[in-house]
Amino acid sequence: MMLCKLALRNVRRSFRDYGVYLLTLTFGVCLFYVFNSLEGQGAMVYLAQSEHSVVETILMLMNIFSVFVAVVLACLILYANRFLLRRRRRELGTYLLLGMEQGQVSRLLFLETGLVGLISLAVGLALGVAASYGLSALTLSMFALDLSKLLALSFSWGAAGKTVLYFGLIFLLVMLFSGVQVSRAKLIDLMQGARRNEELHRQRTAVSAVQLAAGVVLLLAAYAILLIFGMTVVACLPLCIPMLAMGSVGTLLIFRSLSSFVLRWTQAHPKQYFKGLNMFTLRQWLSRVHSTYLAQTVICLLLLLAIGVTASSLGLNSTITAQSYTAQPLHATVQDRGEGTQAPGALARRLAEAGFDSDAEMALWRDFLLWFWDGGEEFGERCTALAAGDYNALRAIHGLPPREIAGPEWYDQGENLCGAFGSLYDMVILPDGMTQGLELRREVWTGNYAGDMEQAEARLRAAVEVLYRQPGDYCVTTYLAEYGDMMGSKMLALFLGLYLGVTFFLAAAAVLALQQLSQAADNTGRYAALRRLGAEPRQMGASATGQVALAFLLPLGLALAHSAVGMRAANDLIAIAGRVDSVQSSLVTALILLLVYGGYFAATALACRRMALRAGER
Repeated sequence: MMLCKLALRNVRRSFRDYGVYLLTLTFGVCLFYVFNSLEGQGAMVYLAQSEHSVVETILMLMNIFSVFVAVVLACLILYANRFLLRRRRRELGTYLLLGMEQGQVSRLLFLETGLVGLISLAVGLALGVAASYGLSALTLSMFALDLSKLLALSFSWGAAGKTVLYFGLIFLLVMLFSGVQVSRAKLIDLMQGARRNEELHRQRTAVSAVQLAAGVVLLLAAYAILLIFGMTVVACLPLCIPMLAMGSVGTLLIFRSLSSFVLRWTQAHPKQYFKGLNMFTLRQWLSRVHSTYLAQTVICLLLLLAIGVTASSLGLNSTITAQSYTAQPLHATVQDRGEGTQAPGALARRLAEAGFDSDAEMALWRDFLLWFWDGGEEFGERCTALAAGDYNALRAIHGLPPREIAGPEWYDQGENLCGAFGSLYDMVILPDGMTQGLELRREVWTGNYAGDMEQAEARLRAAVEVLYRQPGDYCVTTYLAEYGDMMGSKMLALFLGLYLGVTFFLAAAAVLALQQLSQAADNTGRYAALRRLGAEPRQMGASATGQVALAFLLPLGLALAHSAVGMRAANDLIAIAGRVDSVQSSLVTALILLLVYGGYFAATALACRRMALRAGER
């Protein structure tokens, strides 16, 4: 009972002091639940109803990537728990001094981890349901169809069970790790665990300036390679490895040169250097930058991956409608390839007899014939011919003015008047009189639905199944079918992009936050000394917040510069297939960045500020 009360007290205190740890757990649970509940989301339900094969592929890949994400989150949670144990060494040593056995301390940590796990699971699952609804709304909005009936707030028991199982195993691993750490710890190590401040090694200003210049030059060279040759060429040629190497080394050199170069530069401006606690803030931050520049480089590259993967996957949204329109500009097209076709309008009458009335179901439609025509040396033998009257009727459907066809001329595929023409690259437009007596190739019926597209298409397909028995006698292409095929592929890229992007955001922010909390815990004695020397609480709080801001904003700033160049190349590649809505993808990426990275920054800044002020009150 005593251990339970003590565990409850410690957990209640941890909400205030170790919010970043709880934030990591909650974000992890939320992220894991959202992407394992895809099967019940509106977009996946729509694709499943359409019997799209990509649904199984998406779910299979999500299961595979979930294992990868679980491993990443397990490493993060173990890293965070290691920080908590290090921060609480003196507290745990005090428990041993008061007579508690190491086994009791281990059980105490076991209870605390279990309570924290239950709280984070409950909160994370609640947030996951809301986030799942938001992701479902985002993906449904990409379809440009009225699918509001599929948008509902629901709870996935399967995803919740998988989340509880995976995180239960992670928490069990954390409990065992904590118990082993405590059982192996010596009392003297627990009571005297405070570390000395790292010595700030000063380099010559010239050396730092050369490193900074070399880093900038390498980055500019990497940017130039990517922008000049393009992402497709760089990925296929041996330029890829040198470009990545120059970008990574350039980033490393920039962070490597900061400690000495920035210190020398600020010391050259004594008014700012000696103002308030600027000297203390700068030197505390620089003392870790010099020794953790490699970690700063990794965090910067993680942010680059997170921003690039997220923005690129979202940028595909703007190309979907254009691609589907190119494949099928009208809602439905039926081609009769059998021998029973005889005259224009015959296919529409036969569809009506099978239960589909074109006049009632379609807002506009056209029934026309395609012919075989021998164009000789200029046009070739047995090319496809379209009468000028039918050609101008199709132009009128798209709001285009009629054209005068005086003689045979090639059909311009760029006009994209009918999806049936996509495979007929040898089609010629003939004046109406020239089609008389030609051999018939096929009859084509095409148009746009008048009412609900899904219901009208279901009735059309039912009529086609009644009308034809042999699949080779007909061909049906529809906007919804083409759109569903493209949406399946793009949805796969979107889900995987968001899953990995948010995971990289979480990893970068959590590692950076825990580093800053660790440094703030080490600086508590120094903040207490500052209070005794007369520093005001406001100045101490600003100093702690300033160190966190520098640590978070510098990797982010350089990552944004990398991302701006990378996204320029990615958008050029995506624009080949269609229009790129870079504004929308940038705004959504910025929102995710603000929620994850900004949330960690705020929680870390508040925790570090609180540590500084509490240390000064002692």
